[in-house]
Amino acid sequence: MHRSAVIILLLAMVASAWANPPVDYPFLRFDQAVQRATKEVKLVFVYFGRYGCAYCDKTNKEAFSDSTVREKFVGNYVLTYVDSESGRRLRLPSGERITERELGARYNAAVTPVFSFMTPDGTRILKLIGLQSKASLLEADRKIQEALAGASAQ
Repeated sequence: MHRSAVIILLLAMVASAWANPPVDYPFLRFDQAVQRATKEVKLVFVYFGRYGCAYCDKTNKEAFSDSTVREKFVGNYVLTYVDSESGRRLRLPSGERITERELGARYNAAVTPVFSFMTPDGTRILKLIGLQSKASLLEADRKIQEALAGASAQ
């Protein structure tokens, strides 16, 4: 086999070993997202996925590819993608160091995808499990925004 072909094959294998969040979204590491959400006084949208997750891929292609979903989620939340099988280490606001896998276990993300809307302190507001459509993501956003508007009116 030609040397350049071997290098390309190896690079493709390494690249495919990572779980991929939806394209064109500003996903941050979990610890960075929590810090930003605290500063910006926003909720955190956590996407728990993993490499090889067919439902993650289908949700990415059919729901996250929609421009309205992108506009709402980028505008209303600080986004984070957590590979629920990764050993990448994070530092929580408490100072505790855990892996993305441990964070997934803590938030019961054993099956993927899991989508959690939470406060920067980690309090979950809403959890969606499995394949999501454009309509289900927009409905979740609508409910959360209505609840926030109602809370701020009081």
